[in-house]
Amino acid sequence: MVLAVDVGNTRIKAAVFEGSTVLENFIFEKNELEKKIEKILKKFQNCSDLVVASVGSVEKQSFLTFENQLKIHFLTHEDVFPFTNKYATPKTLGIDRMVLAAGATLQFPEQNRLVIDAGTCITYDFIDENDNYLGGAISPGLRLRYEALHNFTAKLPLLTLDTPESYIGNSTKEAIHSGVVNGFVYEIDGFIDEYRENFSNFIIILTGGDADFLAKRLKNTIFANSNFLLESLNQTFQYKIDND
Repeated sequence: MVLAVDVGNTRIKAAVFEGSTVLENFIFEKNELEKKIEKILKKFQNCSDLVVASVGSVEKQSFLTFENQLKIHFLTHEDVFPFTNKYATPKTLGIDRMVLAAGATLQFPEQNRLVIDAGTCITYDFIDENDNYLGGAISPGLRLRYEALHNFTAKLPLLTLDTPESYIGNSTKEAIHSGVVNGFVYEIDGFIDEYRENFSNFIIILTGGDADFLAKRLKNTIFANSNFLLESLNQTFQYKIDND
């Protein structure tokens, strides 16, 4: 069994895998890490490996606390990945984006793939049918857009995610929801349309915390899987083991 842990900008997500099968998913705050992992390992005592992908601020020592119970692996840029990295600044490419690209490459061979991860930020990552990672885009996620409107204006309220009643907002509250949510959807659809014009044999993978909310609002056909990063992390680890 493998315990895969994704340390994001906001929260930590984890899952226990037996082969490619997810046995259980977990989401928790960063200050709960050691307590939660201890609880998971008590429940799944056959876990032999803990694999970590981290873009967030969690000390490695928090994981190394458990090194007497199982092998601990921190994925880095030095590991082997199933694609050729054509990014102009490969060392600055987030390990989470590399894991998503690896998962897309392994799950959807010989296709052009666009992975859209809708979390704190929304990232777009493109891997062509020849397994070349070409790059993508980064922009603010839904929560950041709501916060920016509140934090950088004098009077706009801080709202939480809600479905706009109409694209024409007839109050400040509804105008914000329309601007944030519809603007977000139009952005994603616009990116997808641009890629479709330039590439055939194409699949779009939507993941991240806001994936389920967005999936039914996009005009483009997509493969939505909010658990894709953790599945990709497990697959990347298996690929690393097989190719080291």
